[in-house]
Amino acid sequence: MTFPVYFWLGSLRIHPHFLFESLAYAVALRLVLRNVRKDSIAPAQRTSVIVGGMVGALLGAKALVWLQHIDLLWQHPQQLLFILLQGKTVVGALLGGLIGVEITKKMIGVNRSTGDVFVYPLIIGTAIGRIGCFLTGLSDQTSGIPTTLPWGVDFGDGIPRHPTQVYEIIFLMILMLFLHLRSRYQRQDGDLFKFYLISYLAFRFLIDFIKPDFRPLLGLSAIQIACLIALFCYRRNIPQMFQIR
Repeated sequence: MTFPVYFWLGSLRIHPHFLFESLAYAVALRLVLRNVRKDSIAPAQRTSVIVGGMVGALLGAKALVWLQHIDLLWQHPQQLLFILLQGKTVVGALLGGLIGVEITKKMIGVNRSTGDVFVYPLIIGTAIGRIGCFLTGLSDQTSGIPTTLPWGVDFGDGIPRHPTQVYEIIFLMILMLFLHLRSRYQRQDGDLFKFYLISYLAFRFLIDFIKPDFRPLLGLSAIQIACLIALFCYRRNIPQMFQIR
């Protein structure tokens, strides 16, 4: 396999990252719009929450990707500018979106949890997007460190690496199945989102140890530090993840 794996529409060559990222956004938005039909808050309030989350996600994705590659500031400043313009990170988008939603809810006077409707769209959208990351290869900067394991993938430089994008897709599918089974039991509004958030952040904290990232503090990358901060904020909810009411 030669990376990037382009797709063709007639004579038009489509980059895999653009294709699957666009598909991820479209599918996720369609699922959110379907889920909000069963929502109990007013449509105008839900629209405000969605817009607030989107703005927060955009800012968070850009801010964290900049911190993740801040070492390029003094090494390759032009490359850092390119990453800032083109790059984004799921963890940054997730946390930025969460902050944006909470600020919006406070402004419009919504007190109840609103995150459950986003869980499955986030999982499916992220999984679709990671297919594009995998097919893009090394230039996407989401592959892992070199490995001798039999499933290591040569992304074009002759070195087998951990296909961390595939690891994440598998994790997300398992998480979606687990959440679906757990949702059959009694739960409160917001439990589904908290479980998803804690599970995904814990996974990203661990999986990023096998990524060739800049680690400025205690051997941790900016994404891992962000995951730890968020997990600390949700620490009281972690024991509830293993309780079935």
